[in-house]
Amino acid sequence: MDRRQFTAALPAPLLWAAAPALALGLSESDAAVGVRTALERGAVAAVGLLGRTDGFLGNPKVRIPLPGILEDAAKLLKATGQGRRVDELVTAMNRAAEAAVPEARTLLVNAAKSITIEDALRIVRGGETSVTAYFSGKTREPLSVKFLPIVTRATEKVALADKYNAVAGRASRLGLLKAGDANLQQYVTGKALDGLYFMIGEEEKKIRRDPVGTGSAILRKVFGG
Repeated sequence: MDRRQFTAALPAPLLWAAAPALALGLSESDAAVGVRTALERGAVAAVGLLGRTDGFLGNPKVRIPLPGILEDAAKLLKATGQGRRVDELVTAMNRAAEAAVPEARTLLVNAAKSITIEDALRIVRGGETSVTAYFSGKTREPLSVKFLPIVTRATEKVALADKYNAVAGRASRLGLLKAGDANLQQYVTGKALDGLYFMIGEEEKKIRRDPVGTGSAILRKVFGG
Protein backbone atom coordinates (compact mmCIF):
# COMPACT_ATOMS: atom_id res chain seq x y z
CA MET A 1 0.00 0.00 0.00
CA ASP A 2 1.20 3.50 -0.77
CA ARG A 3 1.99 5.15 2.59
CA ARG A 4 3.44 8.45 1.33
CA GLN A 5 2.44 11.19 3.69
CA PHE A 6 -0.11 13.81 2.63
CA THR A 7 2.31 16.76 2.69
CA ALA A 8 1.70 18.66 -0.56
CA ALA A 9 1.09 22.40 -0.19
CA LEU A 10 -2.63 23.02 -0.61
CA PRO A 11 -4.40 26.27 -1.55
CA ALA A 12 -7.04 27.83 0.72
CA PRO A 13 -9.90 27.63 1.33
CA LEU A 14 -9.89 23.83 1.48
CA LEU A 15 -13.49 22.79 1.65
CA TRP A 16 -12.58 19.16 1.95
CA ALA A 17 -10.95 19.53 5.37
CA ALA A 18 -7.41 19.13 4.10
CA ALA A 19 -5.94 21.00 7.05
CA PRO A 20 -7.17 18.37 9.56
CA ALA A 21 -5.88 15.69 7.19
CA LEU A 22 -2.42 17.23 7.26
CA ALA A 23 -2.51 17.65 11.01
CA LEU A 24 -3.29 13.97 11.44
CA GLY A 25 -0.47 12.97 9.08
CA LEU A 26 -2.75 10.93 6.83
CA SER A 27 -1.16 8.98 4.04
CA GLU A 28 -2.22 9.70 0.49
CA SER A 29 -3.75 6.24 0.31
CA ASP A 30 -5.89 6.95 3.38
CA ALA A 31 -6.98 10.24 1.81
CA ALA A 32 -7.92 8.39 -1.38
CA VAL A 33 -9.96 5.80 0.52
CA GLY A 34 -11.77 8.56 2.41
CA VAL A 35 -12.62 10.51 -0.72
CA ARG A 36 -13.69 7.30 -2.48
CA THR A 37 -15.99 6.42 0.40
CA ALA A 38 -17.47 9.93 0.45
CA LEU A 39 -18.05 9.87 -3.30
CA GLU A 40 -19.77 6.50 -3.18
CA ARG A 41 -21.99 7.47 -0.26
CA GLY A 42 -22.95 10.76 -1.90
CA ALA A 43 -23.75 9.08 -5.20
CA VAL A 44 -25.88 6.30 -3.69
CA ALA A 45 -27.77 8.76 -1.48
CA ALA A 46 -28.47 11.12 -4.39
CA VAL A 47 -29.77 8.31 -6.60
CA GLY A 48 -32.02 7.14 -3.76
CA LEU A 49 -33.44 10.61 -3.23
CA LEU A 50 -34.09 11.38 -6.90
CA GLY A 51 -34.93 7.99 -8.36
CA ARG A 52 -38.37 7.76 -6.77
CA THR A 53 -41.80 9.35 -7.15
CA ASP A 54 -41.52 13.11 -6.65
CA GLY A 55 -37.74 12.91 -6.41
CA PHE A 56 -37.61 15.65 -9.02
CA LEU A 57 -41.18 16.93 -9.18
CA GLY A 58 -41.43 17.43 -5.42
CA ASN A 59 -38.01 19.01 -4.94
CA PRO A 60 -37.87 22.70 -5.95
CA LYS A 61 -34.06 22.56 -6.10
CA VAL A 62 -34.06 20.10 -9.00
CA ARG A 63 -37.63 20.24 -10.39
CA ILE A 64 -37.44 20.48 -14.19
CA PRO A 65 -39.39 23.42 -15.61
CA LEU A 66 -40.12 24.31 -19.19
CA PRO A 67 -37.18 26.30 -20.52
CA GLY A 68 -37.16 30.04 -21.01
CA ILE A 69 -39.53 31.26 -23.65
CA LEU A 70 -41.59 28.05 -23.53
CA GLU A 71 -42.44 28.75 -19.91
CA ASP A 72 -43.87 32.07 -21.10
CA ALA A 73 -45.80 30.30 -23.85
CA ALA A 74 -47.16 27.86 -21.26
CA LYS A 75 -48.65 30.76 -19.35
CA LEU A 76 -50.58 31.72 -22.48
CA LEU A 77 -51.82 28.15 -22.88
CA LYS A 78 -53.01 28.14 -19.28
CA ALA A 79 -54.81 31.41 -19.90
CA THR A 80 -56.70 29.73 -22.76
CA GLY A 81 -57.81 26.82 -20.61
CA GLN A 82 -55.05 24.35 -21.54
CA GLY A 83 -53.31 24.41 -18.18
CA ARG A 84 -53.97 20.72 -17.56
CA ARG A 85 -52.03 19.74 -20.67
CA VAL A 86 -49.10 21.93 -19.68
CA ASP A 87 -49.10 20.42 -16.20
CA GLU A 88 -49.17 16.93 -17.70
CA LEU A 89 -46.10 17.76 -19.77
CA VAL A 90 -44.12 19.16 -16.83
CA THR A 91 -45.11 16.18 -14.69
CA ALA A 92 -44.06 13.76 -17.44
CA MET A 93 -40.70 15.53 -17.79
CA ASN A 94 -39.97 15.12 -14.09
CA ARG A 95 -41.30 11.56 -13.97
CA ALA A 96 -38.98 10.74 -16.86
CA ALA A 97 -36.00 12.04 -14.88
CA GLU A 98 -37.08 10.04 -11.84
CA ALA A 99 -37.31 6.88 -13.96
CA ALA A 100 -33.88 7.42 -15.52
CA VAL A 101 -31.82 8.23 -12.42
CA PRO A 102 -31.63 4.67 -10.96
CA GLU A 103 -29.68 3.70 -14.09
CA ALA A 104 -26.86 5.93 -12.85
CA ARG A 105 -26.09 4.01 -9.68
CA THR A 106 -23.71 1.42 -11.10
CA LEU A 107 -21.74 3.90 -13.21
CA LEU A 108 -21.40 6.36 -10.33
CA VAL A 109 -20.31 3.71 -7.85
CA ASN A 110 -17.76 2.33 -10.31
CA ALA A 111 -16.44 5.85 -10.92
CA ALA A 112 -16.07 6.34 -7.15
CA LYS A 113 -14.33 3.00 -6.69
CA SER A 114 -11.89 3.64 -9.52
CA ILE A 115 -10.64 6.96 -8.15
CA THR A 116 -6.86 7.30 -8.11
CA ILE A 117 -4.69 9.04 -5.52
CA GLU A 118 -4.20 11.85 -8.05
CA ASP A 119 -7.98 12.18 -8.47
CA ALA A 120 -8.43 12.26 -4.70
CA LEU A 121 -5.85 14.99 -4.22
CA ARG A 122 -7.40 16.98 -7.07
CA ILE A 123 -10.81 16.73 -5.38
CA VAL A 124 -9.37 17.77 -2.03
CA ARG A 125 -7.80 20.83 -3.63
CA GLY A 126 -10.68 21.63 -5.94
CA GLY A 127 -13.23 23.26 -3.67
CA GLU A 128 -16.95 22.73 -3.50
CA THR A 129 -17.47 21.99 -7.21
CA SER A 130 -14.76 19.34 -7.40
CA VAL A 131 -17.09 16.40 -6.76
CA THR A 132 -19.52 17.49 -9.47
CA ALA A 133 -16.62 18.05 -11.85
CA TYR A 134 -15.19 14.59 -11.13
CA PHE A 135 -18.46 12.71 -11.59
CA SER A 136 -19.52 14.80 -14.58
CA GLY A 137 -16.21 14.20 -16.33
CA LYS A 138 -16.35 10.46 -15.69
CA THR A 139 -20.04 9.72 -16.20
CA ARG A 140 -22.00 12.44 -18.00
CA GLU A 141 -21.52 11.13 -21.53
CA PRO A 142 -22.33 7.45 -20.82
CA LEU A 143 -25.24 8.42 -18.58
CA SER A 144 -26.69 10.62 -21.32
CA VAL A 145 -26.74 7.55 -23.55
CA LYS A 146 -28.48 5.50 -20.82
CA PHE A 147 -30.98 8.19 -19.86
CA LEU A 148 -32.16 9.30 -23.31
CA PRO A 149 -34.22 6.23 -24.31
CA ILE A 150 -35.82 6.07 -20.86
CA VAL A 151 -36.76 9.74 -21.04
CA THR A 152 -38.05 9.28 -24.59
CA ARG A 153 -40.36 6.42 -23.60
CA ALA A 154 -41.67 8.37 -20.62
CA THR A 155 -42.49 11.52 -22.59
CA GLU A 156 -43.57 10.28 -26.02
CA LYS A 157 -47.18 9.61 -24.95
CA VAL A 158 -47.74 13.13 -23.62
CA ALA A 159 -49.96 15.23 -25.85
CA LEU A 160 -47.75 18.33 -25.91
CA ALA A 161 -44.40 16.53 -26.36
CA ASP A 162 -44.40 16.72 -30.17
CA LYS A 163 -45.66 20.30 -30.08
CA TYR A 164 -42.86 21.15 -27.67
CA ASN A 165 -40.27 19.94 -30.17
CA ALA A 166 -41.91 21.79 -33.05
CA VAL A 167 -42.22 25.08 -31.17
CA ALA A 168 -38.81 24.73 -29.51
CA GLY A 169 -37.17 24.01 -32.85
CA ARG A 170 -38.57 27.20 -34.36
CA ALA A 171 -37.60 29.20 -31.28
CA SER A 172 -34.07 27.82 -31.45
CA ARG A 173 -33.69 28.75 -35.11
CA LEU A 174 -34.79 32.29 -34.24
CA GLY A 175 -32.22 32.46 -31.46
CA LEU A 176 -34.89 32.55 -28.75
CA LEU A 177 -33.94 29.24 -27.19
CA LYS A 178 -30.67 27.41 -26.68
CA ALA A 179 -30.07 24.63 -29.19
CA GLY A 180 -29.72 22.10 -26.36
CA ASP A 181 -33.24 22.93 -25.15
CA ALA A 182 -34.89 22.53 -28.55
CA ASN A 183 -35.56 18.81 -28.13
CA LEU A 184 -37.68 17.76 -25.17
CA GLN A 185 -35.95 14.45 -24.58
CA GLN A 186 -32.45 15.90 -24.74
CA TYR A 187 -33.49 18.81 -22.53
CA VAL A 188 -34.91 16.52 -19.85
CA THR A 189 -31.88 14.22 -20.03
CA GLY A 190 -29.55 17.16 -19.47
CA LYS A 191 -31.62 18.53 -16.60
CA ALA A 192 -31.86 15.09 -15.00
CA LEU A 193 -28.06 14.86 -14.99
CA ASP A 194 -27.71 18.42 -13.68
CA GLY A 195 -30.07 17.53 -10.83
CA LEU A 196 -28.21 14.32 -10.09
CA TYR A 197 -24.81 16.00 -9.83
CA PHE A 198 -26.31 18.83 -7.77
CA MET A 199 -27.75 16.38 -5.25
CA ILE A 200 -24.46 14.48 -5.05
CA GLY A 201 -22.86 17.80 -4.12
CA GLU A 202 -25.52 18.40 -1.47
CA GLU A 203 -24.91 14.98 0.03
CA GLU A 204 -21.17 15.62 0.00
CA LYS A 205 -21.65 18.85 1.95
CA LYS A 206 -23.43 16.86 4.66
CA ILE A 207 -20.44 14.55 4.95
CA ARG A 208 -18.03 17.47 5.22
CA ARG A 209 -20.17 19.21 7.83
CA ASP A 210 -20.66 16.13 10.02
CA PRO A 211 -18.22 13.31 9.21
CA VAL A 212 -18.69 11.83 12.69
CA GLY A 213 -22.41 11.48 12.04
CA THR A 214 -21.73 9.22 9.04
CA GLY A 215 -20.66 6.41 11.34
CA SER A 216 -17.67 5.70 9.08
CA ALA A 217 -14.21 5.45 10.66
CA ILE A 218 -12.39 6.44 7.47
CA LEU A 219 -14.64 9.47 6.92
CA ARG A 220 -14.07 10.57 10.50
CA LYS A 221 -10.34 10.11 10.02
CA VAL A 222 -10.10 12.03 6.75
CA PHE A 223 -12.71 14.73 7.26
CA GLY A 224 -13.21 14.90 11.01
CA GLY A 225 -10.06 16.57 12.22
